[in-house]
Amino acid sequence: MNKDTKRRAAVRNDRTDPYLTLGAGRVESDRFWRWGDDNLFPAALALMARRSTTHRRIINDKADYISGKGIVCDEGEPLLRAFVERVNGSGETLRQLLNKLAFDKSLFGNAFLEVAVCEEAPSLSLFHQDASRCRVARDSAHILLHPDWAAFRPAEALSLPLWPAFERQDDGTLRSVVHYKDYEPMFEHYGVPPYIAGFDVSAIAYKTDRWNISRLDNSFQLSGVMMLDSSADSEEQAEEIVRTAERKFAGNPGQVMFVLKEGSADDNSRFIPIASQNEGDWKALHDQAVSDIVVAHSWFRTLSGLDYAGGFSAERILHEYEVALNTLILGEQAELMEPIRRIAEHVLGCDTSSLEIVNRPPTRSKPIYMKVWEARKADGLDYDPRDERQQRFLSEITKYDIESIG
Repeated sequence: MNKDTKRRAAVRNDRTDPYLTLGAGRVESDRFWRWGDDNLFPAALALMARRSTTHRRIINDKADYISGKGIVCDEGEPLLRAFVERVNGSGETLRQLLNKLAFDKSLFGNAFLEVAVCEEAPSLSLFHQDASRCRVARDSAHILLHPDWAAFRPAEALSLPLWPAFERQDDGTLRSVVHYKDYEPMFEHYGVPPYIAGFDVSAIAYKTDRWNISRLDNSFQLSGVMMLDSSADSEEQAEEIVRTAERKFAGNPGQVMFVLKEGSADDNSRFIPIASQNEGDWKALHDQAVSDIVVAHSWFRTLSGLDYAGGFSAERILHEYEVALNTLILGEQAELMEPIRRIAEHVLGCDTSSLEIVNRPPTRSKPIYMKVWEARKADGLDYDPRDERQQRFLSEITKYDIESIG
């Protein structure tokens, strides 16, 4: 490794919290802007999402609701329809691509979409890039892609321009990267996930779950101190006796502490239990952490599957879904789709105004096989069975159809 490489990529051990132990330590370089103090903040976010059940459920649900039940477009635009059904050589649909982008944006507050244009056809391909592998270059005009930022090597990084700029690559295609990011004051190069205020409570929920697992592993036995009467020729032998007893009888580390004291004529070995009266406190702490996670995500309890114990309320689910749709889901969909519409319209030369994400609630108060006029009649609204628009089934209509029907 030459001196320049050593200067540009230095790795240091900088581990403080074992909950966030992520690997090789701190990575610095003058080629990119660090994402977090140690440049490994995305790895910390991903680790927490894999450990906190409620936190992960909300992220999954947000991605599913934002990507909808599918994407429709004008049947008179064959190029656009083919694009919706297959956006890249891997055979992904536009809906599958949007689901990955929505997941990354919900988890990291950032998402990256790679755009590849072949001028000869012309053809357009879109690829999702794992946000944890992307960093903003120092010129703030490029995105660097690297497979392992804990062991960054400049020669292994791929540089692509930020959209709307394009650069020709070795395969002859023009490529660019769309960077979606959630705005946060004082953060210029990367977005911050909306649940950042609930970062600590997500860790609390994980740790309270881990505490319950520890109790289960020990069959809910009491913690305590075991006083052993024994004799040992040396401190090393005494330590080995204690370690052997711990391996055989202690269960989870820390459940029982063994203390060896000099033996006497009578065996006075005894167990001294440590009574714990904080089970209620732990449960209250866990419940509060779960509630705070939902609030931090700007999400809803019934949409997270948290209130089903008290009974399944379809009306409440529908109400909260409508609020989520109008306050969060539609806005996120518009943000993700806007660059895609503009790129597809420019490259494919077709009208993309008909591109629409199909949104449906998780439950329905009316069956999907009911016709529009029948639903309007049931709701006490004006209806006309002879109107062709009202002859459609509820499963076929979209929000634009509802507005046109009136």
